Amino acid sequence: MLSTHATDGAARTGVLELPRGEIRLPAFMPLGTAGSVKAMMPENVASTGADIILGNTYHLMLRPGAERVARLGGLHKFMNWERPILTDSGGFQVMSLAKLLKLDEDGVTFRSHIDGSEHFLSPERAMEIQRLLGSDIQMVLDECPAYPAARADIETSLALTTRWARRSKAAFSGVACFGIVQGGVFADLRARSAGELIEIGFDGYAVGGLAVGETQGAMFETLDAVVPLLPKDKPRYLMGVGKPDDIAGAVLRGIDMFDCVIPTRSGRNAQAYTRIGTLNLRNARHAEDAGPLDAQCACPACTRFSRAYLHHVVKANEIIASMLITWHNLTYYQDLMQSLRAAIAQGRLAAVAAEIARVYARAGEAESA
Repeated sequence: MLSTHATDGAARTGVLELPRGEIRLPAFMPLGTAGSVKAMMPENVASTGADIILGNTYHLMLRPGAERVARLGGLHKFMNWERPILTDSGGFQVMSLAKLLKLDEDGVTFRSHIDGSEHFLSPERAMEIQRLLGSDIQMVLDECPAYPAARADIETSLALTTRWARRSKAAFSGVACFGIVQGGVFADLRARSAGELIEIGFDGYAVGGLAVGETQGAMFETLDAVVPLLPKDKPRYLMGVGKPDDIAGAVLRGIDMFDCVIPTRSGRNAQAYTRIGTLNLRNARHAEDAGPLDAQCACPACTRFSRAYLHHVVKANEIIASMLITWHNLTYYQDLMQSLRAAIAQGRLAAVAAEIARVYARAGEAESA
């Protein structure tokens, strides 16, 4: 399933082969939360270079419902996306969005954030939902404790997550199933989690419970502790990450796959990611700027429109603003991944990652020009 083409330190580039297509690694997965990458047509998402997208199990189970999606031919047909889809288990959203009524050995009982209706999610039901959706990569149900949390609480949560991982794997039916390493920022707990998941055996291994409030340094230290313990012949996925410098630093440490809301959410909020940092298109400095958003970018926002036009449609609340800036951000992220793949092949990843970190080290990612 995983073919490695080149390495540079802990980083590697290669291909993850799935029945619906190949995924070039390292890879960034745009979020198709409710069966749609917001403000984008599926073919436009593909045109940015995305090989795979992520579907949100929690949102799809509530609306329109997994059984309905299955009756309509599965998620790929439903949203007109022919390439691979990874679905999360829904556990994180249950913890963060829903009104949690009960969490025990069996699973979680919660009320929908949409209409207050009551639902139950167990490891078995999470896998059933993902099977009904027809996802190519299914994630086990885990518990992700809030940050910060006491060590004792994380230990208790980790034990439950491991038991749920065994049940998830037993209930799995599909193409690929990934386990999720938990353990907070405690290296020994992360090592314990990784060892237990490897013993169960999965097609890939995710690192969860990061990018939840800890510093970038703490995240990197955690990756330094856990990634070397994961099987070299399986893909490694850092969940919910992140900003360009987060991604570059994680690739340096051996991570292969990423997802994050940042490029699409920022696109809807007039923030563009570029090779010189972030730009706030609401800023009046762009009002008469006839230049492109990013001179090195080949997306429609950069090749067909000026910063002045983008500023105008943002200020006028035109829908095209969200469309164009999102398209640009997703293109930037895919270009970023391509540059990291090339740097690994050329043995110069450290220098490329250092430059990305330098660009995005500005306090608060203040607008660059």
